Amino acid sequence: MTPFIDEVLKDLLSRKASISDFTFILPSKRAGSFLINRLAKLSGAPMFAPKVMSIEDFAQEITGLKSIDNLTTLFEFYTAYCACTAKEQTEDFDTFSTWAQTLLHDFNEIDRYLINHRSFFGYLGDIQEMNHWYLQEERTALMENYLLFWNKLPEYYEKLQEQLETKENAYQGMVYRRAAHQISAYAENAKGPFIFIGFNALNQAEQHIFQTLLAAGKAEIFWDIDEVFLQDENHDVSLFLRQYLKSWPHYEQNSLQRISTTYSAPKNIQMRGIPKNIGQAKYVGELLSKLPAEELRETAVVLGDENLLLPVLNSLPPNVDEVNITMGFALKNAPISSLFEQLLQIQSLPATGTIYHKDLMVILSHPLVQKVTGGYSRRISERIRKNNLVYVTEEELIRDLPESKRSLFRICFGSWNNDPQTALQKLQELVLLFKEEMDREEDKLTLEFLYQLHLLLNQLDTLLSQYSYVRSVKVLYSLFKDLLSTKTVDFRGKPFSGLQVMGMLESRVLDFKNVILTSVNEGVLPAGKSNNSFIPFDLKCAYKLPTYKEKDAVYTYHFYHLLQRAENVYLLYNTESDGLNAGEKSRFLLQLEMEAQQQHRIENLTVTPVVPSVPSALKTIEKTPEILERIKARAAQGFSPSALTTYIRNPLDFYKQYVLGLQEREEVEETVAYNTLGSVVHDTLETFYKTWLQQEVSQEDLDLALKATDKEIERQFKKHYTQAPLDSGKNLLIYEVARRYVINFLKLEKENLKLGNSIKILKVEEKLKISLEIEELAFPVHLKGTVDRVDLFNDKLRIIDYKTGKVDQSKVEVVAWEEITSDYDKYSKPFQILTYALMMNEQESLPETAEAGIISFKNLQGGFLKFCKKDKKGNAAKKDTEITPATIEAFKEQLKKLILEICDPEIPFAEKELKQNTW
Repeated sequence: MTPFIDEVLKDLLSRKASISDFTFILPSKRAGSFLINRLAKLSGAPMFAPKVMSIEDFAQEITGLKSIDNLTTLFEFYTAYCACTAKEQTEDFDTFSTWAQTLLHDFNEIDRYLINHRSFFGYLGDIQEMNHWYLQEERTALMENYLLFWNKLPEYYEKLQEQLETKENAYQGMVYRRAAHQISAYAENAKGPFIFIGFNALNQAEQHIFQTLLAAGKAEIFWDIDEVFLQDENHDVSLFLRQYLKSWPHYEQNSLQRISTTYSAPKNIQMRGIPKNIGQAKYVGELLSKLPAEELRETAVVLGDENLLLPVLNSLPPNVDEVNITMGFALKNAPISSLFEQLLQIQSLPATGTIYHKDLMVILSHPLVQKVTGGYSRRISERIRKNNLVYVTEEELIRDLPESKRSLFRICFGSWNNDPQTALQKLQELVLLFKEEMDREEDKLTLEFLYQLHLLLNQLDTLLSQYSYVRSVKVLYSLFKDLLSTKTVDFRGKPFSGLQVMGMLESRVLDFKNVILTSVNEGVLPAGKSNNSFIPFDLKCAYKLPTYKEKDAVYTYHFYHLLQRAENVYLLYNTESDGLNAGEKSRFLLQLEMEAQQQHRIENLTVTPVVPSVPSALKTIEKTPEILERIKARAAQGFSPSALTTYIRNPLDFYKQYVLGLQEREEVEETVAYNTLGSVVHDTLETFYKTWLQQEVSQEDLDLALKATDKEIERQFKKHYTQAPLDSGKNLLIYEVARRYVINFLKLEKENLKLGNSIKILKVEEKLKISLEIEELAFPVHLKGTVDRVDLFNDKLRIIDYKTGKVDQSKVEVVAWEEITSDYDKYSKPFQILTYALMMNEQESLPETAEAGIISFKNLQGGFLKFCKKDKKGNAAKKDTEITPATIEAFKEQLKKLILEICDPEIPFAEKELKQNTW
């Protein structure tokens, strides 16, 4: 394989001319570097290097104008806009920037294609008027303003051009237009010769420059086209060149210098459908692992989607010892960039004096913040979760921090007064603070990212000092994101050795023996019909501006150029049609198969990763000596009713929670959780009923409690949930639910008293603990728990458990005693209340008959739901609601069996298949 650049250089060297006097112009600087490298190897004798430049640099040399970036152009455009617009009609910079970028893109296209702007914008204004209001007899103020905007476009355009020219600055299209106007004079004085290599799609300005130099006899053009594409008049690869051959005067008397015949040569083309982008990256690594070192030097990995850079680099196999990355690493993907973006976003919000916990957690969890704070950020996070702080003040944030650690948080969360200059100053302080930490750790990569951010902030600072249009952090945040998306961090490497990793545009003019191209999907290759323009499609066609048709032809040329001289080609595409960066197989692959050359060997396969089948067997945990020791310790502390019912529900959960001691991490509750609601209701009733201990409750007592309910509920919410007000949203509804639960319950109690019943409170939230004698076990076993309430109802003892959820009478009934430890859904409620009855009986013998049951706040009309033992299933069964010594003894027997099972070393903790709740 002879690369195209080598073919051109050999041709020029064979003429015995002084190449040092040539000026080479190529589509990109990357191609120019390759040309110099190849010339040094082909020349065979020392020489002065010729002048090599990109087409954009050449245009700037012709005009003497300095090309400025998009952001500077935007600021200059706003200056021009303000000068052309009445003060009362002028939009602020934030609103202006939403449409100005699109208009600048159109200005750029108009200039690159040398279109008369006055006739063009006049035509565009007429179209807008006809499209919207040609049937309206009278125009409103809105209509007049709308049409005024379109009619003022020529004025905006001319003012911007005039303003930039006085400063000897220009945007890209303006540089091209001026270069096209000045090329004749330039050609007269230029020595030449100018060698144009590897171009394809030229705008009108470039065509004029090329033709003028050709006509002056001072230029030569080497097109890289293959005979197969040139002879096919319908093929998009040769779309532009066929137009030039028909319309350029130069080709009326001259023919193409060279036409390649390499595309039809033998090629091994492998199309590989692979699920997901990461799958493609891994497959790239697999392909490279099979190549010897000498083949890797002739191999290029071309990324159709440049977001695959990091996955591909992480997938490179050990045999790749040298790699050159021609594309930079996007600065927006650096971890530190997300931190700066988040800070600007937080500070762009209206000032309230507090920080939303989710925004705060993003900052606190950032690795760089955690390094600088030395673990204090984790402590703050835990404090926020523990205290359920939905909104946090700066004082609460730094309250427990040593002075040396406070500077970071003051920079990040102190007031920036919505001032862009202050924001930039704070971010620069943050860069320096992080730099000190990274200097100590010698983290060179993060230091490089910080340096690039430092340069970016300096650029913004310069723009803000020159233009006073940015008046809020919100606008600064938008500009920061725009500028960040354009910045890259360059990789250092040997540009002409080892494996080459590049984007599609970097591959222009370059040829490789082995090519691996990723993301060959519709929407990536080609990019699709995106239309970031105010110019209608018909108007673009009328003025010969590029449409999606020409854009697709550019992608077609780049795609086929990669294949033109390659011998082994691997085309990878994502087979998944859903998710990010997904899409159907590219039309290029279908076209390649349809138009396959005789000597092309095309193989089309779908690659799927080997996913080992994982059996879905339920887990079991064998009881090791260490686990048994923990069980003994838990038994000594005391088994609670909730712990025992957890075991009944799922032994594996019991193992995690009560043997290993694992608990779910607390999270900030923005909406009151159900367990919090239960705690509020329980503690409110505890507050009231504790004042009536050992006495009968009167209607007057209940009336006083009803009056105090609102205040007490509010106090309990502040204790259990947050200090924030509960006067809006879902929390207001939940607050009202808790209030209604308490009020309705107190009213129910009052109704009972009105009916002549008496209620005497004996215990409220009483902590119980007893020793349970189990002969089979050689270690002590205790039971513990907290009973919600014990009272005398008409002199009969009741043991009461409150439930804020809904419980029916059927949920507190037992038929067969042996079932009470086997079915959680049916018997967890009677198990709990009988455990309380057993503990009370052991502590202070219960009367011969007592009652135990549940009061359900969602089923208050059911009243006190008494535990009962049924002699058989069905409605005709006899029910016994008395808690007698026999009842307690029968339950105690089942309880011992359950505890023996928990402590039995031969019975593992076996996971149960849980039933899914349906709501």
